[in-house]
Amino acid sequence: MRANFIASLHGFAIALTAMATPTAAVAQSPFIYEAKFGVLYHDVPHLWSGFRLENGIDINGELILAPALPFLGGAIRPAIGGSVNTDGHTSKGYIDARWQIDTASGFYFGLGLGVAVHDGHMNPDALDRKALGSRALFHIPAELGFRFDHHNSISVYFDHMSNGYTRTYNEGLDTLGVRYGYRF
Repeated sequence: MRANFIASLHGFAIALTAMATPTAAVAQSPFIYEAKFGVLYHDVPHLWSGFRLENGIDINGELILAPALPFLGGAIRPAIGGSVNTDGHTSKGYIDARWQIDTASGFYFGLGLGVAVHDGHMNPDALDRKALGSRALFHIPAELGFRFDHHNSISVYFDHMSNGYTRTYNEGLDTLGVRYGYRF
């Protein structure tokens, strides 16, 4: 089952990359607002989750969709994405409501809340794996970035996923890294 889930995530990452390629058809799409790609440090210690068991680098891809709801000087948009771990540890797919505020100087800040589905362990049955408690987890991202022009940006991205103590095991998992964004 784990191999099927990883193959699905790999296929999802390829499809996300293909969808985000700035072709004329995609650039004219009323559905895709921005595509983001990055490299994230997996299971970062001493942040929200507290300790590290898993290793590797995550390859992250995400689409921010175009429908927007104005809120507190920014906008809330749907986001769909995923991260694949290069060492075979926990990978995930997620969907969020993402609030982002842009400044005139080019800096932006975003927060989100959503759900992630992962292929990691739910119980403490391996010394090098987090016990995440359930297959579906809360997903909480935060991002601070700089937009160079109308299309291109770079950002520092953090996300946390856990079950929020709704299950017996809730070791949580944090990632931190850098992402490139292309706004259509």
